[in-house]
Amino acid sequence: MPYFETTTDGTRLAYEDYGTGRPIVFVASWALNADMWEYQIPYFVERGYRCIALDRRGHGRSDRPSGGYDMDTVADDLAALLEHLDLRDAVLVGHSMGGCEAARYLARHGEERVAKVAFVSATLPFLLRTDDNPDGAPEAALLATLAAFRRDRAKWFARQAQVWFATHLGNEVSPATIEWTLAQCMSASPWATAQLFRNMFRTDFRAGLREITVPALIIHGAADSSANIDLTARRTAQLVPDNTYKEYPTASHGLYVSHQDELNADLLDFMKA
Repeated sequence: MPYFETTTDGTRLAYEDYGTGRPIVFVASWALNADMWEYQIPYFVERGYRCIALDRRGHGRSDRPSGGYDMDTVADDLAALLEHLDLRDAVLVGHSMGGCEAARYLARHGEERVAKVAFVSATLPFLLRTDDNPDGAPEAALLATLAAFRRDRAKWFARQAQVWFATHLGNEVSPATIEWTLAQCMSASPWATAQLFRNMFRTDFRAGLREITVPALIIHGAADSSANIDLTARRTAQLVPDNTYKEYPTASHGLYVSHQDELNADLLDFMKA
């Protein structure tokens, strides 16, 4: 597995790189890593695309430094990857917090290397309730989540598993796949994931989203209990100027597995447009 060192603090990051053709950079969800894209990478490589997926700091096979878990630094890590590989005309595909990283990358580093961006189940545009964001979630909700996470991290992730895939709505996801997802989450650094969750929750991405000029695809599950669609995708669609918006009625947060065929087809259409 290839690695590179970031220019910010020398953190060694792992990534995967498959295929040839137009590059697609997959940015993983919070607590997950490059392995989450198992149902997307082969699909696109077989259709003539180059697929790159990063293990962010504190996740997967990358280093676990004590710092750098703010949205600016992880966006800079993503920029370092694109520069390391000298990618051009790339398409960013970010899931959940990965969508936040993609948005922050564009706000901080511009669109020179990026032709399109897809926000999948993204936790945008701003989760925290403030005077100018009255529909956000209260700080107390963040603190309660972090307290439960620190008290029994395995239990917290296990409780999230069913709502992550919304199997109660008929979405076919095997118990083995759920266990595999939980194992990925538990393999990430507890320190890193807690810091990232706190910083993601408190970061306002709205200004940067308004400045995006490349075509954007927004995909979200209407049954998403991890990132409520009214708080996230529907508001994001009001901010991003040139976007294609899609809702999956029965999908929850883990639609990259439960709705993999629909997601892959929609991403492919977006690539070709």
